[in-house]
Amino acid sequence: MVATTPVDRLAPGDHACLTYSDTEERLDILAAFITAARARGDRTICFSEKADDLRAALLDRGVDEGFAVTPVDQLWGARKAPDAETMVELLARELRAAIRDGHRGLSISADMCWASRPQANAEQLLVFESAVGGLFEDGRFTAICEYDRESFDPVTLGYAARVHPRTVAATVYHEDAVLRICRQHVPPGVRVAGELDYTRAQALTDALAEAVRLDRDIHLNLNQLGFIDAGAAAVILRTAAGLPDQRRMVVVCGEPIERTLTIAGAAEVPALRMLVRHGEH
Repeated sequence: MVATTPVDRLAPGDHACLTYSDTEERLDILAAFITAARARGDRTICFSEKADDLRAALLDRGVDEGFAVTPVDQLWGARKAPDAETMVELLARELRAAIRDGHRGLSISADMCWASRPQANAEQLLVFESAVGGLFEDGRFTAICEYDRESFDPVTLGYAARVHPRTVAATVYHEDAVLRICRQHVPPGVRVAGELDYTRAQALTDALAEAVRLDRDIHLNLNQLGFIDAGAAAVILRTAAGLPDQRRMVVVCGEPIERTLTIAGAAEVPALRMLVRHGEH
């Protein structure tokens, strides 16, 4: 059975699969992966279908300069269509170059969208995932292969999960039909999506308690929260009010959520700062 691993527990030499439908979660995992790779001295490259957009999004999340984002079609060199052998050879060259330049190794993320293109031979995906395995043997090469659930059928997603020794995923504190609460890595804290009322306030309490334990300042991402009631808002304010001196809670949210928190008394909590989309308070 493939192990599910939080991104902060990936080790050098891991070959991990990320299947996602939530773009925010994908960006958070990539940001944490890049930050950890650079901290241990790896050259870091993200191969992406939308290279400029990905780079901008990662920088916006606070990832330091120094990582490379490259269009994914450069993986097959001068060829007009994806070719597994060419891709593995290119990655091997990049690994050798990274070590030669004084890096500990090479860490990459690869958007596997190329395999869903009309000109791609589905067999090339199978060959690539098998052949690339040899690069991981000495722990110098680390990779996350990204699979967008909207681009691949269930059979391909199942194959991807089976051939990767690791499946990377967010740490989820609560998930049901209307609410998802998970760990956010960059910046560190908690991300909440959906609708949140007093009946699920305990799940939020537990998630924030772990953030208080793990993080100096707590970043609460409510960008994808559509509704919050007074009971759940009170949990946020109590947690912020209970922080020791010099620690802060930063809440990122939309204007409707900001209004509810303001009515609940956010202005009376010195440790609480709200960053509102299209404005700042």
